[in-house]
Amino acid sequence: MTRPIPIGVVGLGFMGRTHVAAFRAAHAAGLANRLVAVADSSRERLTGRVPKVGNLSAAKLGEGDDDVIFDAKTVRGYTTPQELFADREVELVSICTPTPTHVELALQALAAGKHVLLEKPVALASSDVARLADAARAARTLCMPAMCMRFWPGWDWLRERVRDGSFGRVKSATFRRLGTPPTWSAGFYDDPEKSGGALFDLHVHDADFIRWCFGAPSSVTSTGSLEHVTTLYRFPNGPAHVVAEGALDHTPGFGFRMRYTVIFERATADFDIGREPKLLLAENGEAKPVELAATAGYDGEIAHLLAAIATGRRELAATLDEAVGLTRMLEAERRSLRTGMPVAC
Repeated sequence: MTRPIPIGVVGLGFMGRTHVAAFRAAHAAGLANRLVAVADSSRERLTGRVPKVGNLSAAKLGEGDDDVIFDAKTVRGYTTPQELFADREVELVSICTPTPTHVELALQALAAGKHVLLEKPVALASSDVARLADAARAARTLCMPAMCMRFWPGWDWLRERVRDGSFGRVKSATFRRLGTPPTWSAGFYDDPEKSGGALFDLHVHDADFIRWCFGAPSSVTSTGSLEHVTTLYRFPNGPAHVVAEGALDHTPGFGFRMRYTVIFERATADFDIGREPKLLLAENGEAKPVELAATAGYDGEIAHLLAAIATGRRELAATLDEAVGLTRMLEAERRSLRTGMPVAC
């Protein structure tokens, strides 16, 4: 890649800051791109000064400690997304705004001829996701949902082991993603009508990864609440035991946990983001570390989309059609939470 792809980022909160850093890392790795514009309602953020917030440390995201994430002398700042979409230089837009705005902003960006990277969840209603999927299918540009766990070191490894069967079939898979109530974006995270609660905003990662590995389940059984959900997935031909727990209701000070334990016929894989080594493989009577890249899934998803744009490739590792199925499954989990009964998918 020799021609830098011009980038615009809409929304400079936790995820906007994360995307800016990931684009910078991709450029350093040889995927030429250049941040040329940002949009945010906060004029302070348009100066390039964006405080660190979020449930992952800057070290885990490969960020530095500086609050200044871009040079406002070389990056144009807009107070509305529409101004950025009208910027003719911008070719790829990262949309990192609150969930209720995702679909309409993505539709506007596609209509303006931009490629789009859209943060998760795409929407809280599958009908809205389907509407965007239809528009993206007809567009000449690309629109990719930012399902970062498909690219996360140790998780991409797991999916390959599930697919290649090198340790035999999967007998059990458990996933846990636990955190405290976010202290940023007041008015969004404390309103489940906007955020979807932990079910849509956090658990969505494991729900997507489970579908990616094992396909669509025949039914889901969920217990708990929107802020702390545990779901059992049943598959017509998949593993007999697949469970995911997602929560944003832990006491402040608990921190963040992201873990999986997957039992194959001949090995057990255990990932824990808070441990070094993060991934251990128990096989033949001993547990050994699996070497992983020192990156995050945000880096992988952005590198993947940049490469697709540069080469003119239409096939993406995460698609809006998949996001439609994922959202329908989360809707089924939400119904199961309300009724206490299994719900067919």
